[in-house]
Amino acid sequence: MQIKVKPMGVYQTNCYILSSKSADIIIDPGVDATEWISKNVKNPIAILNTHGHFDHVWSNAEVSKKYNIPIYCPKDDAFMLEKDPFGYNVPKSKADYKIEPNRKVKIDTFEFTFLHFPGHTPGCSVIEFKDTWFSGDFLFNGSIGRWDFKYSNKQDMLNSLNSVKKFTKTDKIVLPGHDRKTTLFRELKHIDYWINVVKKS
Repeated sequence: MQIKVKPMGVYQTNCYILSSKSADIIIDPGVDATEWISKNVKNPIAILNTHGHFDHVWSNAEVSKKYNIPIYCPKDDAFMLEKDPFGYNVPKSKADYKIEPNRKVKIDTFEFTFLHFPGHTPGCSVIEFKDTWFSGDFLFNGSIGRWDFKYSNKQDMLNSLNSVKKFTKTDKIVLPGHDRKTTLFRELKHIDYWINVVKKS
């Protein structure tokens, strides 16, 4: 397996391509991601969204149409793909598969789990693949996603932070939606700090 990444747009949103010998999975195709994707895939078979924010789904429609491939999105964020709730004139797309919380998804030889950690958005998820977490805007290197946006929820974020503390059996490589990679165990050391920050906000 090979993973490629490129930050896209003014928010430098990480677009990932996960490739096996026979197929490619595209994760969070952000602003103007299509050209880079086209240069780095041989057989794309699906688009996966960690959540519905515009900077993570901007090129959904273009890439889906170009390669005739389906879009997988957390169920509770699927409306954001169709409605453009923040008014940024995002090209509208539609989730072909609306993934229920904590559901396993098998695509070709790939098996993913959409781990539900709401708070940043209603459907905010970490997409787990083997020893890797594509963490979207839930966990970053030394930080967490914001909980003060429209459709964000402070209590949900607190619940999610408490939930992630239970993932102590196996370390994971964490590939976030912004900035550089980290590890789960490294970030778990700071979760209590972030719980207190959210509580005081």
